[in-house]
Amino acid sequence: MILIADSGSTKTDWSVVDNGKTVKRVLTKGINPFFMSEEEISDEIENALISQLGKQDFDAIYFYGAGCVFDKVEIVKRGIQKNMNTGNGVEVSSDMLAAARGLCGYSPGIACIMGTGSNSCFYDGKSIVENVSPLGFILGDEGSGAVLGKTLVSDLLKNQLTPGLKEKFLTEYNLTVGDIIDRVYRKPFPNRFLSSFSPFISKNLNDPSIHSMVLNSFKAFLKRNVMQYDNYDKLPIHFVGSVAYHFEDTLKEAVEAMHMKPGKIVQSPMEGLIKYHSSEDVIL
Repeated sequence: MILIADSGSTKTDWSVVDNGKTVKRVLTKGINPFFMSEEEISDEIENALISQLGKQDFDAIYFYGAGCVFDKVEIVKRGIQKNMNTGNGVEVSSDMLAAARGLCGYSPGIACIMGTGSNSCFYDGKSIVENVSPLGFILGDEGSGAVLGKTLVSDLLKNQLTPGLKEKFLTEYNLTVGDIIDRVYRKPFPNRFLSSFSPFISKNLNDPSIHSMVLNSFKAFLKRNVMQYDNYDKLPIHFVGSVAYHFEDTLKEAVEAMHMKPGKIVQSPMEGLIKYHSSEDVIL
């Protein structure tokens, strides 16, 4: 029996897997070592995860999460090991590797994340061999919820979109221009604030100006990221994340317009990760 975790900054999705089948699924708060100490991670696992799972021994634990790079990997690993026993240890990896394994399995491909932020990589079937830095929503993150929200607000406030949309937006979210400036420039997590406007974009996607905005953002993601990988025009381009999932038709339109081969588009990598780890000959 193994335990697989897919963690973002807001929530962590845990799956207990036995012989390739999920026997229990648990949600806890997001675990990100850039914002949490080893002690805080340990407390979250003890109080939120074990309280739902109970004390169990696992053959292995695979934890994938945002911020799980470089020295931060050991912080998460120690936080898990303080509370849980595993026969073969704990593997901690990035959310990008989760996307690659979950989308591509053991085959080469280009894996992309498109949620609050965006990211991409070229995966050779075993490991990530190329990664164009996403750079965050100010300098990059094209196609992400944060960038779509940023573009929407900027275009609305500068009257670049269909007349009437600005008033509709401000009324629906009960916002003033001053509120928006304050949330973006002075309050924490402006990326989450901007990404929260994705439902408005989705509801108004039939408006030509909104559709064009979304399509162009997706094309920019493909041009500035995916097109830097070798064989991008021959390999399938896979996507995971809430934005990719909820804007699937427009995303496919962008991929095809850039003469690329559309691959899988899923909301979560979990099902693919379960298949990936259940088919391994050797655990860890």
